[in-house]
Amino acid sequence: MNTQQTISIKCGVARNPQVRLAAPVELAFGADEHVAIVGPNGAGKSLLVDMLTGKYPLREGSVAYDFRPSTSTSVYENIRYMAFRDTYGSADANYYYQQRWNAHDQDDAPTVRQQLGEVKDENRRRQLFDLFGIEALLDKKIILLSSGELRKFQLAKALLTAPRVLILDNPFIGLDAATRDLLTELLTRIARMGALQLVLVLSMLDDIPPFVTHVVPVEGLTVGAKLTRETWLEAFQQHDEAQAASEARSLEALRQRVERLPDTHIHFTSAEVVKLNQVSIRYGDRTILRALDWTVNRDEKWALSGENGAGKSTLLSLICADNPQSYACDISLFGRKRGTGESIWEIKKHIGYVSPEMHRAYLKNLPAIEIVASGLHDSIGLYKRPKEEEMDVCAWWMETFGIGTLKDRPFLQLSSGEQRLALLARAFVKDPELLILDEPLHGLDTYNRRRVKAIIEAFSRRRDKTLIMVTHYAGELPATITHRLYLKRN
Repeated sequence: MNTQQTISIKCGVARNPQVRLAAPVELAFGADEHVAIVGPNGAGKSLLVDMLTGKYPLREGSVAYDFRPSTSTSVYENIRYMAFRDTYGSADANYYYQQRWNAHDQDDAPTVRQQLGEVKDENRRRQLFDLFGIEALLDKKIILLSSGELRKFQLAKALLTAPRVLILDNPFIGLDAATRDLLTELLTRIARMGALQLVLVLSMLDDIPPFVTHVVPVEGLTVGAKLTRETWLEAFQQHDEAQAASEARSLEALRQRVERLPDTHIHFTSAEVVKLNQVSIRYGDRTILRALDWTVNRDEKWALSGENGAGKSTLLSLICADNPQSYACDISLFGRKRGTGESIWEIKKHIGYVSPEMHRAYLKNLPAIEIVASGLHDSIGLYKRPKEEEMDVCAWWMETFGIGTLKDRPFLQLSSGEQRLALLARAFVKDPELLILDEPLHGLDTYNRRRVKAIIEAFSRRRDKTLIMVTHYAGELPATITHRLYLKRN
């Protein structure tokens, strides 16, 4: 039996109280273990990762490393951490909202070949390029990769540096079922390669891949004892069944709270909310959408699905007028043809929208309630001071999404899941007639997924509310769905 421990923390307490867990950390990873760190949003998973990687100095205790067979003792060279909080992750530090849709701004975006740089170990390069199918991607712009292609590129780039430990934060986020299966297969093969330890950080507590050997639960800023995968799954299933039963009453009260909201808008007379007539979108030699006809009528609830790279996010960017090509297309919203004099703000006034791209670009460190309030006027920051009654509405929606106590916390100090809940509240705050939700449950834990699904369902039951929702998990769709559109990749 291998007694080597790659990472060992004994009574670890961070020096800085801002990044300190509630109890000293006692944890060790055996060299032949592949570990999942699991817990609800805001539980402290990222703080544990910071301790594992030695990001912050300790006030008490110690962190020891044994990276054998690596000849380097450097933490920097032996541990790679990759966070997948959205579609693009850290692929391009200069990414801004709408860049993906602006062709002239894509000219400066790097290619896969440029980002990978020179690889000195030819055998390793060949092995990884074959494993991930990188050759076919080398001349593509990073920003034009699908989610699945991007995930493969990022993993290959990290593995080319030959780390001893690879920490992946929510690696399955935003991937369609086929790509999730492919990634699981790739990670399983990587796990079998030896000399590389995988550590996954997961918010979906029941979705633990088979190659994982042990689970470390984190809750309430406290790191629990390491368990075998089988022991954890059995305990979680029992706990979750009991919690789901106890939640039933509170979720029903939540649905009623949302359904009973008074109407705040003059309703449109047009029966058609969205109408696309023979819409085609091309980037270079690639066709994303081809002669698409699509009509969304008032009060319909649409599930929009399709494989990664099929054009779902592009289609939504056209509706929301974030894509410059939308003005060259035959598109009507609320009965008015695009380009007939309406401003972008007149369009957005009636639409509530959240997406991975929006989350990726939202780097304003304002108090969370001001982020929510920016949804009243569709700004990225808060440039117009809301009235007191409007701030009360913002606080109401934050309470509804379970983050009422976080309203004064700076946005960038929230966990990724808490940020997503704030951006969801931002989408709902103006009581929009058209709600467009692109992967709204991204990165949310099991409990918050049920909560948000109940809110979406209740909101869409209200009079004249129209819904378009994208998800790769059929179980996330509300019961109110009336229509489906599946996009195939061209």
